[in-house]
Amino acid sequence: MPDEDGHPSLEEMDLRTVLSALSDPLRYGIVAALLREPEGTARTCASFDLPVSKSTTTHHFKTLREAGLVRQVNRGNSRAATLRRTELNQRFPGLLDLIDGNP
Repeated sequence: MPDEDGHPSLEEMDLRTVLSALSDPLRYGIVAALLREPEGTARTCASFDLPVSKSTTTHHFKTLREAGLVRQVNRGNSRAATLRRTELNQRFPGLLDLIDGNP
């Protein structure tokens, strides 16, 4: 069962859901950008400067969060996203290496 913020546990992460989330070019780009950051870096949704509305940006981050790709933390009037690098490497070994090699 996901936690109160909608983050699935390691065991709940499903490859089909992760791949579905990554199938969108904007979401794939977000994950690729987070991979280029030092581990543990938290970025606000607005820092990605996506060419879509605020509500669509929110939807993209919700999809990434519910798939287990990112962890989001409330920061007042915004949310910061961190790539769940350790958990993803544990659950799906090699997936992040593939994304990193194909930005």
